[in-house]
Amino acid sequence: MKFVDLSIPLINPDELIFDPPGTVLKIEYNDHNIGALQMGAIFNLKPEEHLPDGKGWATEKITLSTHNGTHMDSPWHFAPVQDNQIGRKKAMTIDEVPLEWCIGPLIVLDCTDFEDGYVMLPEDINNKLDDIDYKLKAGDILCIHTTAAKYSGTSEFVHHGVGVGKNATLDIIKQGVHIVGTDSWSWDAPFSITVQKWQQSKDPSIIWEGHYAGIELGYFQIEKLANLDKVPSVGATIYCFPVKIARASAGWVRAVATIPE
Repeated sequence: MKFVDLSIPLINPDELIFDPPGTVLKIEYNDHNIGALQMGAIFNLKPEEHLPDGKGWATEKITLSTHNGTHMDSPWHFAPVQDNQIGRKKAMTIDEVPLEWCIGPLIVLDCTDFEDGYVMLPEDINNKLDDIDYKLKAGDILCIHTTAAKYSGTSEFVHHGVGVGKNATLDIIKQGVHIVGTDSWSWDAPFSITVQKWQQSKDPSIIWEGHYAGIELGYFQIEKLANLDKVPSVGATIYCFPVKIARASAGWVRAVATIPE
């Protein structure tokens, strides 16, 4: 089978940009020379005499949010409670995601024909599924491919893509889908565009509506995916296990798809 990497890298913002100012990560690289000094101090040795080529270990120190990089949001990110429609309970954190949910049929909807900032309705999702002649089933992992992918790694990335509205999100979850994903910065429409709509309408229902759907029916979502245009709409399998961070709202994911050959 063919493997496709669906994840963006964790990388310093002077190389590639995936987040707005104030939310970027930082990676400090300690090379083999620094490692040699550290080993020298620990073992009381002379690196140039006792270590291969005078070199020690290489390490990195990373300062980041659980929402940097390709990551999976848990219902706890959306609100402290979930499942109001079927029995209100404490929202699940990322370490509580059932592992069997993290492998499943990957269904990709090409939503690049919608303008940036558009908020998808249930009929939009249904029409896209009709286009690929597919009906969602329990355990599917539904991802949307957006125009944001064209700007991946640039400061423009956060300003492009579409959102999936509250009703559309709930409609997806009601069909047995536990995990959804997008290659844009957020499951919701770009904040820069929503801010403009909010200033005009003052309608609070448009704020973070796709995420807040998780209050009604809990679900998990993957953000900042990559290469969704390199997998078929139907037929691939996605593997998307989040890092197990205790009581966290999200966890980093190395999302990978396999395609039968």
